[in-house]
Amino acid sequence: MSSSDRKFAAPLKRIAGVAAAGLLLVSAGCQVRPLYATGSGVDAALKSIEFSEADDRIELEVRNNLIFLAAGGAGEPVNPEYEVDLKVKTRNVGVLVDSSSDQERAGRLVLKADFTLTRKSTGEVLKTGHRSAVALVDFNTQEYAKIRATRDAENRAARELAELIRADLAAWLGR
Repeated sequence: MSSSDRKFAAPLKRIAGVAAAGLLLVSAGCQVRPLYATGSGVDAALKSIEFSEADDRIELEVRNNLIFLAAGGAGEPVNPEYEVDLKVKTRNVGVLVDSSSDQERAGRLVLKADFTLTRKSTGEVLKTGHRSAVALVDFNTQEYAKIRATRDAENRAARELAELIRADLAAWLGR
């Protein structure tokens, strides 16, 4: 190694050392951990949520799915720490109409939910959120099949909406 190479090697080693130390300091502040990790408290917090009473069948489907997902199938808590006020709206959108028979052939069912998480002991609003889920539906020419297809789409959208709301609640409670 020539003297000019040695002259540049020493400062490069120092720069590399400083960069490595800086990288270690920056990465020391990072916390990567699973949302539902054991001991994170998220699971226990989710199990202590009470959900508001439902106003219609679809809102009841969302509520029941939320209770199952939040409590892991254990049901509603006896002494809840949190309460979620849930309002679900439903509408059919983008219905395709067959021009020759003037009958609906397909559409989208959209469920939109507004929810508010409050601490029961103080009444403090902790989080508000808005979520929506879409389910596609094909309409058969038979009336019963059309009703059943609509009901199945409502149930699929209710499950998806409950999963989205649970994820929001878990993310907030895990902070």
